[in-house]
Amino acid sequence: MPFDHARRALPPASATAPIARLRRNIGPAALAMPLLMAACGGGHGDAQAQPVSSAAACAALPSKAGLAATTLVTSYVEPGTKRPGDAATGAFLPGHCVVTGSINPRLGVDGKNYAIGFQLSLPDQWNGRFLFIGGGGNDGILRDTSLSSSISGGTPSPLGQGFAVVSTDAGHTGTSASFGADPQARIDHAYNSYDKTAVASKSLISALYGRKPDRSYFSGCSGGGRQAMMFSQRFPDYFDGITAGAPAMRVSSGATVAAMWNTIQFTAIAPEDAGGKRILSKALSNSDLKLVANAVNATCDAADGVVDGLAQNIRACKAFDPAALQCSGDKTDSCLSSAQVGALKKVFAGPRNSAGTALYTGQPWDAGLGAPGWRSWTLGNSSTATPDARYVTLMVDALINEFFTPPDLTFNPLTFNFDTDPSRMAAYSAIYDTYADDKLAAYQQRGGKLLFIHGMSDPIFSAFDTIDYYERLAANNGGVAATQGFARAFMVPGMNHCSGGPATDNFDSVQAMVDWVEKGIAPDSITAKALPTSADFPHRTRPLCAYPKFARYKGSGSVEEASSFVCAAE
Repeated sequence: MPFDHARRALPPASATAPIARLRRNIGPAALAMPLLMAACGGGHGDAQAQPVSSAAACAALPSKAGLAATTLVTSYVEPGTKRPGDAATGAFLPGHCVVTGSINPRLGVDGKNYAIGFQLSLPDQWNGRFLFIGGGGNDGILRDTSLSSSISGGTPSPLGQGFAVVSTDAGHTGTSASFGADPQARIDHAYNSYDKTAVASKSLISALYGRKPDRSYFSGCSGGGRQAMMFSQRFPDYFDGITAGAPAMRVSSGATVAAMWNTIQFTAIAPEDAGGKRILSKALSNSDLKLVANAVNATCDAADGVVDGLAQNIRACKAFDPAALQCSGDKTDSCLSSAQVGALKKVFAGPRNSAGTALYTGQPWDAGLGAPGWRSWTLGNSSTATPDARYVTLMVDALINEFFTPPDLTFNPLTFNFDTDPSRMAAYSAIYDTYADDKLAAYQQRGGKLLFIHGMSDPIFSAFDTIDYYERLAANNGGVAATQGFARAFMVPGMNHCSGGPATDNFDSVQAMVDWVEKGIAPDSITAKALPTSADFPHRTRPLCAYPKFARYKGSGSVEEASSFVCAAE
């Protein structure tokens, strides 16, 4: 049950030295922990819709809020307004108050204006629930709080269901990581903006509806998955249920290192243009990737009881070796060059320093590597020597502006030194990354529930990293069976980063969490589907099974139906 006492989770003592280095290297901004105000929970309603809001109440809300150092602007959306982009589907929005807020406006040391921005939507027919939707990338934008949650597309609009929903820009405007020049902006992005947004949102909810939320939830993927884990550790009293999709738990100390490693490996084998510059996107053609994907399925697919294009038994692919595809002669569409095989082996094994020490987990062999979402991160589609892979356009931006302390704007990612450069990322990792706390004692004691969801073909945050964390969490909490009392993990075969790929990647994780928190129904499986527009398995359904179980074919029934599968152990 939710409760009201406030508790602040302090960073571990090991983090204090890196924070001191952060202060010395990038400026004198105050690095104090944020004040923790109201904790999660309050009333004990039955989550039935309760009409409270109106246009007049919405207009009056800023004067009632009483929030310090905060500017609020409200607008009222009439019932029956069509959702943006949904004119063809006939989807309509409920009547609701949209609060756009700006907390702690200030001038940064870099001469730019900063503030913690947020958007909170408060429905007329409130069901007593609060949902914080996570961001992603470098943040810098306000997510549309009228749409679905940030994992998959399977959750109908939470606002339409009666949730109060908030998003934040994480303390800066714009999707570039250039805010890393300002020390406070780094701290806001690490944790402070989410704390301030959660506290302000609950205060506004109380001001409008006259009571606190009955239940509070967080749902995010990628950077939002990191934010989810940040809340479970720094502010364990804030949320009753947290869903962490593709959690970027080691983004500033591991996954970005892997992105540099992978870019170097693929660039080294890419063909040159007329000027002798490498064209990254051509290191592997689409037909090359499809060849590998088909070979992965040929090796692994049958291990779940049926050959259907989805390798559900995720442990069955560890023995796959791309060397089986190496050409015996000249390169053709039916084989890979020795250089391509070598690069794939290095990429999927993960980055190492010169002593052979692993710097991040490798990637699972999964057929989703042949999908556009995998290419967009690793290789891109640029036909020139100017790469457009997200490893370069997004991860390098974050590395040189934010993850390095101090920033290094002239850094060439192809010269990344795997012996020395990771140490330049350690100071920020101490306040930003979330992989170290593998006990979650305070969150578990508080009664919180936690869902991990991760695509097996995620090319930036490896599913192996989430599995490793979950197994460490289980080891520290009495084993998997005991840990499943508060935390469960779901792997999605074929899925790329947060969605996409040859996968049943559409599912309602928010409802699964609500049922767990409010009804005590722990999810042994979550029903997922491929949309009618899927290029691989239109309309297919599957159970996503709580790790370490996987979906195994019963031996009869349509392979397109979830009912033909059961969650099974090895």
